[in-house]
Amino acid sequence: GGDIQTDVAVLHIDETGLTALPIGDSSKARVGEFVLAIGDPISADELSGSVTFGIVSALSREINIEGFVNEYMQTDAAVNPGNSGGPLINMRGEVIGVTNAKYSSSSSSEASIDNIGFAIPINSIRGIVESIIEKGYIASPYIGVSVLDVSEEMKLYGIPAGITIHSVAEGSPAEAAGVKVGDVITAVNDTAMDSNALVDFVGSSGIGDEFSLAIYRQGETLTITITVGEQIQSALANEETQQTQTMPQGQFVQPGNPFGEFGGRK
Repeated sequence: GGDIQTDVAVLHIDETGLTALPIGDSSKARVGEFVLAIGDPISADELSGSVTFGIVSALSREINIEGFVNEYMQTDAAVNPGNSGGPLINMRGEVIGVTNAKYSSSSSSEASIDNIGFAIPINSIRGIVESIIEKGYIASPYIGVSVLDVSEEMKLYGIPAGITIHSVAEGSPAEAAGVKVGDVITAVNDTAMDSNALVDFVGSSGIGDEFSLAIYRQGETLTITITVGEQIQSALANEETQQTQTMPQGQFVQPGNPFGEFGGRK
């Protein structure tokens, strides 16, 4: 099965005697630490198992690739067509990411862009992989709201700092708890946070966990307890193929699968 959002697939191999790479903790990765990328650039027949060396250039790069926004780890280890799906490994031999994309110039007339590669942090996909293996589908924690940070202009009208509810999904945990469009979340479990922090908080919660929302609603303050639900997504392969996502000053190009055959998302 696979997840189109993160472009990760799980393969079953009928083989014995294989040694698995240990899985690391990408939250402990630090900018400047050395990493290795392994893949089959250009040709699986001629260059199979090539290793490139570099550093972690940046963490938590929020990037839109082919319409999907994820946080990526940036590296200057050489990434080429055929590297996608290969591991990014730290100096302890642990997998801390899965190589996914590179940045390249959008036309031959532009200056060449080198050594800007990206990998999905292993922590971001560990739960997805485990869910596919154990359940056959992807189960994600969710509460069923879309949110925006309260703007400075809104504060001029007396709206407190926090997160405003833009929409509430029908039948969602948020609707069941009584959350309404226009509510402003001023704290989660008595902690102030912005919309990005709320997304991370829900994403790291367990299904069935409960937490409290401090809500400002039309001049009144109330507390709502919400139970994290399970959002089920099919893990079947998606047959659509997209090659690139055009970006300012260039484009992000997915460098193909680790066998050097496919140059886009499938």
